[in-house]
Amino acid sequence: MSFEIAHIALIGVVYIATLFFVAFASSKGWLPSHWMRHPLVYVLSLGVSLSAWTYYGIVDLARQYGYGVLAYYLGTGGMFLFAPVALEPLARLCQRYQLTSPADLLVFRYHSRLAGTLSTLFMLLALLPLIALQIQAVSETLALLSQDSVAALALPESGVTSKNLIAFLYCVLLTVFTSMYGTTRDRHAGLVSAMALESVVKVVALLAVGAYAIYGVFGGFGELDKWLAHNSDMQQLLYTPIQQGSSHTLLLVFIATAVAMPHIFYLSVAERPTAQTLRHASWGFPLFLLLMALPIFPIMWAGFALGVSEPVQYFALAVPRTSDSALLTILAFIGGLSAATGALVMMTLALSTMVMNQWLLPGTRWHSEDNMYRQLVWLRRSLVGALFLAGFGFYLLLGNRLSLSDLALLAFIASLQFLPGIFAVIHWSRGNRRGFIGGLVAGMLIWAGGLLLPSIFGINSITLPGTELRLPLGMSIWTQVTTLSLALNVLLFVGLSLLTRSSSLEQYAADLCSDDTLAQALRLELDVESAADFRLRLAESLGAATATQEVNRALRQLNLPDDERRPYALRQLRNKLEANLSGLLGRVLAGQIIDRHFPFKDSGQPANKDIHLIETRLSRYKNQLTGLAAELNNLRLYHRQMLEELPLAACSLGRDGEILLWNYAMADLTGIAAGEVLGSKLEYLAEPWRTLLTEFAKSTDASRFKQQVSIDGNSHWLNLHKTRRKKRGRGGRARSERGDAQMLLLEDITETQILEQELIHSERLASVGRLAAGVAHEVGNPVTGIACLAQNLQFESDSPAVRDTADQILSQTQRISRIVHSLVNFSHSGSHDSVGERAPVDLHACVQEAVQLLSLQRDKAQVTFDNAVPEDLMAPGDNQRLIQVFINLLSNARDVSADGGHIRIDGCVEGGAVKISVTDDGPGIPPEHRDRILEPFFTTKEPGEGTGLGLAMVYSIVEEHGGQLELVSPANPETGRGAKFVVHLPMQERAQEETPEPG
Repeated sequence: MSFEIAHIALIGVVYIATLFFVAFASSKGWLPSHWMRHPLVYVLSLGVSLSAWTYYGIVDLARQYGYGVLAYYLGTGGMFLFAPVALEPLARLCQRYQLTSPADLLVFRYHSRLAGTLSTLFMLLALLPLIALQIQAVSETLALLSQDSVAALALPESGVTSKNLIAFLYCVLLTVFTSMYGTTRDRHAGLVSAMALESVVKVVALLAVGAYAIYGVFGGFGELDKWLAHNSDMQQLLYTPIQQGSSHTLLLVFIATAVAMPHIFYLSVAERPTAQTLRHASWGFPLFLLLMALPIFPIMWAGFALGVSEPVQYFALAVPRTSDSALLTILAFIGGLSAATGALVMMTLALSTMVMNQWLLPGTRWHSEDNMYRQLVWLRRSLVGALFLAGFGFYLLLGNRLSLSDLALLAFIASLQFLPGIFAVIHWSRGNRRGFIGGLVAGMLIWAGGLLLPSIFGINSITLPGTELRLPLGMSIWTQVTTLSLALNVLLFVGLSLLTRSSSLEQYAADLCSDDTLAQALRLELDVESAADFRLRLAESLGAATATQEVNRALRQLNLPDDERRPYALRQLRNKLEANLSGLLGRVLAGQIIDRHFPFKDSGQPANKDIHLIETRLSRYKNQLTGLAAELNNLRLYHRQMLEELPLAACSLGRDGEILLWNYAMADLTGIAAGEVLGSKLEYLAEPWRTLLTEFAKSTDASRFKQQVSIDGNSHWLNLHKTRRKKRGRGGRARSERGDAQMLLLEDITETQILEQELIHSERLASVGRLAAGVAHEVGNPVTGIACLAQNLQFESDSPAVRDTADQILSQTQRISRIVHSLVNFSHSGSHDSVGERAPVDLHACVQEAVQLLSLQRDKAQVTFDNAVPEDLMAPGDNQRLIQVFINLLSNARDVSADGGHIRIDGCVEGGAVKISVTDDGPGIPPEHRDRILEPFFTTKEPGEGTGLGLAMVYSIVEEHGGQLELVSPANPETGRGAKFVVHLPMQERAQEETPEPG
């Protein structure tokens, strides 16, 4: 069956346009996002690793190695089957630091630009045969389908064959597609969707061809068994293959493809797969490989049974051609075209990124204010075109001398040389750049001399100088070359790494890559003060517009404010910027830019561990900790919880003053949440905490007592304690602490201070009482004498004027006696037992005595007190303490009233309780003060005029009497002025029942 070349070409163009449309629709968001994020799409996109060789050439490999061909599926699938161990650590590392290629990974791990340069060169040499393989497969299968019309495309006079012209046009078409939908940062999702579709097409096509081979050619599995029984050589081929190569070597070669090939590395490791997605891939991708492997042997047997004349490597297309079914034949061709197209697109994109990041960008300085993103896109597009041109040139250079299997093995053996270096990234921290570069160069030289150059120039053997011995070369001895190159590679890598010392930067990078260590979590101080500094400095290399865009993007990703100043947050911002720029410019250039503009300060002291980073990672991996590690983590969590819930306010500081701990009590005391201050410094706190804590932290005092601070207008007293920065060794000499051991403790003693002041006040009143008793005794005797003399004068004199004078003298002496008696009684208030027996109290008399005491203060505002309490209103209680209640209430009312003001005291019985209200005509109590008016030491008076204890004492005394204190403000709703305090006292004393104990 033959087709017109124009028809086949049109079908191919339509299919590639379909991939183009899927990529475009995905990047524009036309397809549901949950479809794009589905793990199945990721698993299918990994199928791009199964190129045209897996579709066509693997049938020829099955002929040569029998069951040994399954090593490809076992090797590649095995890496994903053990993804949680083999790939997940690499994926986490690449996500954290935006490493998009094996070269970026190796540069990061070995901290060597030369490692990246050589890796890119050798990877380019390794992938050229694989690129040529795809081009060769498409051109030959297209020519195979259009044998009758393809000859018309040849240009004999210029030496251009029809296959070469087809290959060139195919490369041009893919260059356009790849450049448009793979070179920008925001279209990778569309590309992944297109690769997923490509995988679906080729697996469906290959299964369809396999089904035709079984049922169309043999008539079912039963007839296939009979055919195999009659053709024992086919069965023998499975166990005794033509090529006696080692299956173990094949397995080792194919294992390397999963992590060393840049296009597979990008999708399996660098395309930010989540741990859950990788776990789906750990069984999903091996299942996909199984589906691709099932038809291989039936297709091979069908080709031999039909006696097709085409090469074995094209049986996947030749077998359906014999069916006379155009649909099946076209489907088989589209499957092969799909496999080649997906692989070519991803390989050129991965290589262009490596070449740009490792060769071109490190020497580029961005000084213009042009859009850097646009320049990078056009640079990558130019590289894609150049790589397609290089692949086409390599295809012409080989001239179809090698089979698809030989081309694939040539590429895979080269990629195997990267396996030791990639393995050591996670699993061997002793490896260094000298060992890696030495081993890689040795292995690649053997590969190039033993396989690549002989394949290019058609050399099968060489004669050793001075002897007649001929040394075989080329693909016929690929197993020996593979074993020798890898052995020398590993030997030099291990030997040089052990014999040479790693630099501090190499060791730091190795710690960063080690999945089970936290030694890299160092807290270094940056030479920047705010996020604005990042924009300003980054603009020197990227331009103002690009710098602003990148910094804002990093801030959004970290959920940080635009005015962020905390050192810990700025370190996070630096790391995120470096990661983002690595994805944009490559690890080398991004590292140079970040290190140049945002260096760490050299404090001259060893850096301390970054506690925040350590705890973040421990929290992230806590479910993976087992045994002793899990127990230690639980112990850490226990001590952390103890510190967080400590009733004392605690704050831990690093040597550089960075806040490492801010517990719940500290947050409650200061009103500052831990998330706002962790990672910052004391200098960034609001007053009064900045001055209080900074001065104490810098002082040599171990403790400071009764430090008074004002919090929301209220006075608080604190005791401050801290640990010392230095300890004494056994020899008496001071030794510096390596850790962050300074802890500040704040003890809120406000309540204790209030109690002390109340005690002092009570003691003062007791002293006044004793003084008043003495004064009363000393004053009482003369007053008594004066009263006696006045009485004698009153009775002995007949003069009305004298008697009137005597009456006035008696009246004044009685007033003196009442005043002295009131002072003595008031000074003794509070000395009575609050739970003792209480007598009925005349509330009118209590109010009147309080009024008389306040009237003695002539320096206060002169107001009118209106005692409207009924004279027969009684309540059980302590007479002197109730007088104290009314004195405080009336005193406060007088203080807020103007001269000539009016204060009314009312009383009544309501609901079984006595109500006494004190109402003033002052401005009232503002709403913001009402909830705090009863708090000790809260006062709205000027300093020195009030202690803030009066109303607190009133509340305490009323509560002791089983009553309640009520505030009504404003007292006059019409004018919005005045305040009214209402005292509720029970009519009868509450009985205190005691349950007798059984005797």
